[in-house]
Amino acid sequence: MKSEMLAMILAGGQGTRLGKLTKSIAKPAVPFGGRYRIIDFALSNCVNSGIKNVGVVTQYQPLVLNSHIGNGASWGLDGIDSGVTTLQPYSSADGEKWFEGTAHAIYQNISYIDQMDPQYVLILSGDHIYKMDYEAMLEEHKAKNASLTVAVLEVPLEEASRFGIMNTDAEDRIVEFDEKPEHPKSNLASMGIYIFNWGHLRDVLLNSYAKDGQMLDFGHHVIPAYLDAGENVFVHRFKGYWKDVGTIDSLWEASMEFIHADETLNMRDKGWRIYSRNLISPPHFITETAEICDSLVVDGCYVDGSVKHSILSTNVQVKKGAKIENSVIMPGATIGRNVVVKNAIVGENAIIGDDTVIYNPDDIEIVGYSEVIGVQVDENK
Repeated sequence: MKSEMLAMILAGGQGTRLGKLTKSIAKPAVPFGGRYRIIDFALSNCVNSGIKNVGVVTQYQPLVLNSHIGNGASWGLDGIDSGVTTLQPYSSADGEKWFEGTAHAIYQNISYIDQMDPQYVLILSGDHIYKMDYEAMLEEHKAKNASLTVAVLEVPLEEASRFGIMNTDAEDRIVEFDEKPEHPKSNLASMGIYIFNWGHLRDVLLNSYAKDGQMLDFGHHVIPAYLDAGENVFVHRFKGYWKDVGTIDSLWEASMEFIHADETLNMRDKGWRIYSRNLISPPHFITETAEICDSLVVDGCYVDGSVKHSILSTNVQVKKGAKIENSVIMPGATIGRNVVVKNAIVGENAIIGDDTVIYNPDDIEIVGYSEVIGVQVDENK
């Protein structure tokens, strides 16, 4: 199946920095924005950019992610000439099993990529919130006769030491790559989005693994190797909203910003929709005594309490007297009577018993997936 550019979404990370939220599910499958999962943004960007074939590389706790993606129909990736394939580690003849890095994950899936026979490969992370036209990036890649193009975002110089920084010349050619430099020379931060000429990347990976197997990671190994070899490596400057939601703080912050997503992400743009696999739910029900202010409440919710600057995801129940503020309540969670939830993220299907207080003035509180708090559970049932 010939395609000009194949997208490979790296979605196998354990997401340990998200703590309880990823104890049972992969990071890209974590709910976001009331009715989405994090991976929906990368998948939707692919579809909107005209990319018809996507490989999703999974590894850690893939069950929910696999079920969510299904056959790709929710994104229109179930046609005769389009598709989405979930790619999990497998034991090969030479003993290869788990993916040991981003580049190693691509190396392990060379057979799949060869089968798709692309001219270019787009490498994406599955844990970013943004809208981006990858076709525009590809056109720039081709116009500059690049071997590799790296998407970058300008960040405040004082924050640049947190990122992989690309130092460029006047033509935006990358001349140096610094991973989290103590004294950054520029503010062009790598977004972890790459376009490679597949034939050359394939040779680089095969030669490396035939020799010493050290080409494990794109940032630490592949990009420096391309620069050392004098390859045509350029940046693609992205201007728009982008958030890496790999930590509790960044996930909470992005969620609070998503309440006003019409301003940050233009979620009403019918020409660039974010698609998801949404189960059918009844309309939300708001009682006469409920109070909702500056919040996002989606389908299937029942609200009989106070909700301020928060997100209530699909099928959330907020019982009488409960107070929710600056928080994210993920799908299926139940908030009991007179509960206080402030500056918190409550995981999918969690149950918060009556009169419980979830609040820490110094940090974001987390309630995990299906966690039960403040409820007496009969162990015999």
